[in-house]
Amino acid sequence: MATLSVAAVLAENARRRPDKEALVEGDLRLTFAEVWRRARAQAGALAGLDVRPGDRVALMAPNTADFPVAYYAVAAAGAVVVPVHLLLSTAEVEHVLRDSGATLLLCHPAQAETAAAAARETGVRMITLGEEMDKLAADAEPLPSYVTRDADDPAVVFYTSGTTGVPKGAVLSHFNLVMNATVNAFDANDIRPDDVALGALPLFHAFGQTVSLNSTWRAGATLVLLPRFDAARAIELMVKEGVNTFHGVPTMFVALAAAAAGADVLPELRVCVSGGASLPVAVLERFEDAFGAKIYEGYGLSETSPAAAVNQPVFGARPGTIGHPLWGVDVEIARAEVEDAVELLPPGELGEVVVRGHNVFSGYLGRPEATAEALVDGWFRTGDLGTKDEDGFLRIVDRKKDVIIRGGYNVYPREVEEVLMRHPGIAQVAVIGLPDELHGEEVCAVVVPAPGATPDAGEITEWSKQHLGRHKYPRRVEFADELPLGPSMKVLKRELRARCTQG
Repeated sequence: MATLSVAAVLAENARRRPDKEALVEGDLRLTFAEVWRRARAQAGALAGLDVRPGDRVALMAPNTADFPVAYYAVAAAGAVVVPVHLLLSTAEVEHVLRDSGATLLLCHPAQAETAAAAARETGVRMITLGEEMDKLAADAEPLPSYVTRDADDPAVVFYTSGTTGVPKGAVLSHFNLVMNATVNAFDANDIRPDDVALGALPLFHAFGQTVSLNSTWRAGATLVLLPRFDAARAIELMVKEGVNTFHGVPTMFVALAAAAAGADVLPELRVCVSGGASLPVAVLERFEDAFGAKIYEGYGLSETSPAAAVNQPVFGARPGTIGHPLWGVDVEIARAEVEDAVELLPPGELGEVVVRGHNVFSGYLGRPEATAEALVDGWFRTGDLGTKDEDGFLRIVDRKKDVIIRGGYNVYPREVEEVLMRHPGIAQVAVIGLPDELHGEEVCAVVVPAPGATPDAGEITEWSKQHLGRHKYPRRVEFADELPLGPSMKVLKRELRARCTQG
């Protein structure tokens, strides 16, 4: 049986480059040897708390050094990490603890109130990272190395945002995560040991965990943590620490492009990766103009470890697309309306994006029916609609369930958003479908005005008419100070729909 552990990513660096700077957070600077020493000490403490290989340990922490140390400690002990989103309510944390069967909750002091209430309710033991964990680790016998696991054993359980009902736990194996980190570091991008990456994406989320943490360390590069994202602060920190690699979601690129004008110096960025949601081409252009750096947009889901496709230097980047599948991964387009089988479509046809490869999860924890619906004929059905052109470039058109059907015509919100983002008075926009007696659904644009702009709803509709087909332009325009974002920085369209329907 093949064996493997995510913990090897850190252990191997401690062997190969022990004195290399691995982690920077504020004034704290740790080498790979120091991070691994701390992780082994914590793993010893976990063993002392009766955590056994295969047990599930919940981890609730922001982007401070506590997160990677505890993450690799749990992996080293042979246990399974259950990352907890920091924006969840007590009831939602309870759901994650109960559903995952976690036996222990490791929590940062900043999250202690919510975590303690959820731990009490579920009877799960809680240990606070910092003083309490440090004392346990100091008294414990550090593990000499990591506990070996089978390659297909679970390593992490990610709770999906639950756009359809309650969040489900996607089970990812050591093989899934180590391969995704390796392929991201060495095949998709050219990550080098002397690179310095900014860790601004939440590490509890699959994108931050695989691409910022595991891939950066897989290449032996340095990770600089930013616990709370603020564009001006991020620019300052990147300049100060010589950061040349930035991973972000579209909202971060919007904020950085806007903040660039007021900055004295800008970082020299070599690798910029966008994911988590579709990046409007207008934002990509704005950012590239300001920073003189290319953005490589990618695509993935918790269920695919998460990276499935990305624009890669070797194939050239094409704005508006998510590039090509990762090395060793197949991403194809299948007939969306056929649910019990995967029927692949030829290039150029619109259908559901399906993924197959070393990155596809083992299934949803304790939910065989949901797993059987998602994994069909050896493919993972993503629920996203897209196309693949003759050159192999993939394009996401929209979520299957976000498509607006107006008067019998399909309207893809993403397409309308792309056009509206070119309006000079608009900083951000989300397009949703609202119930309409005459047309079934009406197109509604929720707009965050650009700083200093006071756009008028009628004027935006008129402007849209010039640039969009008759059935596509928004008849209704609402304004908001900001768009509601979920824990993974995606716009919560269901919340906007509820808000606009009540309004």
